[in-house]
Amino acid sequence: MANVTIYTTPTCGYCKAAKAFFQEHGVTYTEKDVTVDEAARDEMIQKSGQLGVPVIFVNDEIVIGFNQPKLSQLLAIS
Repeated sequence: MANVTIYTTPTCGYCKAAKAFFQEHGVTYTEKDVTVDEAARDEMIQKSGQLGVPVIFVNDEIVIGFNQPKLSQLLAIS
């Protein structure tokens, strides 16, 4: 099973879509809400250079935004 972490905000539509995609395919993930977790926000920026969400890590691979084809590839979802 892949190690999946998603950095989100509560109002982000793409974050909600990514989480729904994970749930639909039975993917376990760790969510980090960058609006309330300052350390997670700093970690996200340091690792990705991004200020926007979602930022998703699948193992050591970074996915910026809800890129369903890339996530499907990394998670071996057909």
